[in-house]
Amino acid sequence: MTALRPHAEQFYAEELAALAADDDRSRPPGWRLSPQAVVTYLLGDGGKISPKYVGSRRLMEVAVATLATDRALLLLGVPGTAKTWVSEHLAAAISGDSTLLVQGTAGTPEEAIRYGWNYARLLSEGPSPAALVPSPVLRAMETGAIARVEELTRVPSDVQDALITILSEKTLPVPELNTEVQAQRGFNVIATANDRDRGVNELSSALRRRFNTVVLPVPATVDEEVDIVTRRVAQLGRSLDLPETTTALDEIRRVVTVFRELRGGQTDDGRTKLKSPTGTMSTAEAISVVTNGIALAAHFGDGVLRAGDIASGIVGAVVKDPVSDRVVWREYLETVVRERPGWADFYRAARDA
Repeated sequence: MTALRPHAEQFYAEELAALAADDDRSRPPGWRLSPQAVVTYLLGDGGKISPKYVGSRRLMEVAVATLATDRALLLLGVPGTAKTWVSEHLAAAISGDSTLLVQGTAGTPEEAIRYGWNYARLLSEGPSPAALVPSPVLRAMETGAIARVEELTRVPSDVQDALITILSEKTLPVPELNTEVQAQRGFNVIATANDRDRGVNELSSALRRRFNTVVLPVPATVDEEVDIVTRRVAQLGRSLDLPETTTALDEIRRVVTVFRELRGGQTDDGRTKLKSPTGTMSTAEAISVVTNGIALAAHFGDGVLRAGDIASGIVGAVVKDPVSDRVVWREYLETVVRERPGWADFYRAARDA
């Protein structure tokens, strides 16, 4: 497989096939797996099925149960809590297709959720089924699959509301053709959203009522977050064909500790209050810092991940605002890192960076 980032249903095809072969439980109409097998796919079974999400089993059970009903699922959380990752794997396990995706932005048009037109055919033939260009949501309705809407709160409010009829009536009117598209059994929508970033458009109460909201939290403990970062870094290293390195678990734990302390506004022992930077300091950014450090160690070092390989990446993750964040970072270095036993190498490397 030469794709830089294969879709979940491609990368984990063997696991999905193994689960389907052993799955003798009842499946909702249109589903490839039973709800129990979908949860096993997400959380792993301690053997041949690897965990895709590290966190509360009950949260995943609620999410999967929601998709088995007529309510859509809204995954809500701060940036970096694996909302997109979970939505992709849910769609892959349920429908075998995670590509029916609408990427929400400030410029997302209504056509991205409803349908558009091939204007060359529209001008030559007039409105016709052949001239209609279906959106990912419309294709999901026709095939009984899961549609995904990423960053729903970034979509303009009037475009968001195009989902209301789809979610409540399971129908999409096409007045130009004097017809409608009715959703096939198995259709549903997974949306992701966060309310911490700039450029957020609040969801209307009418639209919120169409969703069951599941809030994905940040990892509860250092060990849990270290586990997540270690797993994802290993997966990224394989997909990017990074040279083998001696990945020091201590350095990963150091990155996670810095992120958690600055994100939470206090040291792990609770003794020192800290200022937080303007960025989110998410787990996803921690994964990026460690992956970049491994690339540095492999290509420009001796293959051993050290403090100097991660220091510059951490500085770049923390100092988003060159004025206020620089003050936060220097204060953290001088009051916490400098005095922490065993962190002298990181302190020197971070000061140099």
